[in-house]
Amino acid sequence: MSLFSCIWVYRRFLLILFTPLILLPLPVILQSKEAQCAYILFIVAVFWLTEALPLSVSALLPALIFPLFGILPSKKVASAYFKDFHLLLIGVICLATSIEKWNLHRRIALRMVMMLGANPAWLSLGFMVCTAFLSMWLSNTSTTAMVMPIVEAVVQQIISAEAQVKGNQMTYFSGSTNLGLEMNECANGYETNEKKEKTKPVLRHSNDAAKISSKMELEKNAVTRTKYRTKKDHMMCKLMCLCIAYSSTIGGLTTITGTSTNLIFAEHFNTRYPECRCINFGSWFMMSFPLAIIILLLSWIWLQWLFLGFNFKEMFTCGKTKTVEQKACEEVIKQEYLKLGPIRYQEIVTLVLFTVMALLWFSREPGFASGWSALFSEYPGFVTDSTVALLIGLLFFLIPANKLTKTTSTGRLVAFDYTPLITWKEFQSFMPWDIAILVGGGFALADGCEHSGLSKWVGNKLSPLGSLPLWLIILISSLLVTSLTEVASNPATITLLLPILAPLAEAIHVNPLYILLPTTLCTSFAFLLPVANPPNAIAFSYGHLKVIDMVKAGLGVNVVGVAVVMLGMCTWIVPMFDLNTYPSWASAVSNQTMP
Repeated sequence: MSLFSCIWVYRRFLLILFTPLILLPLPVILQSKEAQCAYILFIVAVFWLTEALPLSVSALLPALIFPLFGILPSKKVASAYFKDFHLLLIGVICLATSIEKWNLHRRIALRMVMMLGANPAWLSLGFMVCTAFLSMWLSNTSTTAMVMPIVEAVVQQIISAEAQVKGNQMTYFSGSTNLGLEMNECANGYETNEKKEKTKPVLRHSNDAAKISSKMELEKNAVTRTKYRTKKDHMMCKLMCLCIAYSSTIGGLTTITGTSTNLIFAEHFNTRYPECRCINFGSWFMMSFPLAIIILLLSWIWLQWLFLGFNFKEMFTCGKTKTVEQKACEEVIKQEYLKLGPIRYQEIVTLVLFTVMALLWFSREPGFASGWSALFSEYPGFVTDSTVALLIGLLFFLIPANKLTKTTSTGRLVAFDYTPLITWKEFQSFMPWDIAILVGGGFALADGCEHSGLSKWVGNKLSPLGSLPLWLIILISSLLVTSLTEVASNPATITLLLPILAPLAEAIHVNPLYILLPTTLCTSFAFLLPVANPPNAIAFSYGHLKVIDMVKAGLGVNVVGVAVVMLGMCTWIVPMFDLNTYPSWASAVSNQTMP
């Protein structure tokens, strides 16, 4: 084995070994708490960006090193690893577990697609809408993993129907029988995809596991390419795959619980600025829902134009006779829906609890009126969104789903117990513990930066940026985050940058939300590469796409996303949070952290 090969094999080990040694002069020479905290921050940042260690393992390093350097006591660091965010996450995962266990997500997806019809353009929009809706409440990874097999079946049915029509036409005009050959080729293509679906591992909430599994599938499917009769068939497959991957990410922007980056921001912001009380489920939804709708529609137009062209006349012609392909597509979706049977008791209960949770979140502090939290006015700020999530989450463990029966010695069938909607084992299999630890590590880093004075030092050094126009500062930070998140995980990126950008806003006397909101939203814009996030990797693993396809499509969606966020920050978001004034709650925090 050559020296280069040996270094490549042990690259992670060498990176873990040499990174602390290379950075060691920083705390040794400067000998200040700020330098010691920066040393730890750089080590964790390198490990997060390179994934030399699992993200959650790297997140535990502050708990090890902060007490040794005298930055924070061990008890103080440990308290950062479990906060209000984790309680909110537990309640949301209870809901997601029940939705997926009882197939409610599949019923919602198929029903929404049935309503929009089978025209390729409208079909792609239908799948994007239902995927985005599901991604508001489920993890982006789980949503993509659930919808992609349905999309693949629909696409293959369309290709099969088209092959049959062409075969019949050739038989009619030439008298030869090519139908068998055409259908055989199509059947082989369909069989290949069916095998891929059966051998695909189940991808849940773990980002790292999803990336590894999807990389393995990518290599496996590169060998067995699907055969396409025409270029249009291939383009349609590409379009559908990207529509699902991108819409799951876009849908996650809409709610605080939709993606981990939103949750990380909310917890970091509410912890740093406890007097603000302006970021909750309702306010976030009112801000981000218009953004997500605009981004989704513009992305659909961009993808449709890029792969199939955008024919307005064909799309909006009323009373047009449906083609054989469209009828076949509608039939396969209808059959998939009928397989689910009538809606069951467990699905109804899950849907009711889901609706109650959403209503309680919206009505807690709606902003335009006093919400139900006013009932607890003696204890302002005590009741949060996590209180609602825990209340509904506990009900999933209490409400009966099925009776357990046994046969007595006399032959009678009697009930002796019941099973709840979800069990603890099922909850554990869905709970993303790696994300929970990663977020805790981010909070620990933020606490260390505050107590050591590093945050204030960085803010002062960046204060000359205050001479730049505010829109330019927002654009630079958004583009920086959008570029970084393509090569690093989204949670790691936002966790790393929040403790830096918040002091920057305070130093230049700008409302912190002006910089933190667009930064948080742009962290999710990882559209360029298959390994940028798990939904991209899952869509890529089906073998229809090349990297260049995703780069071209993702670049356009990235531009759309940043432009729409900039538009929102200059229009309706400004009066929502009174962004034009430097608030007292930010000034109070800035004064507290001054040396």
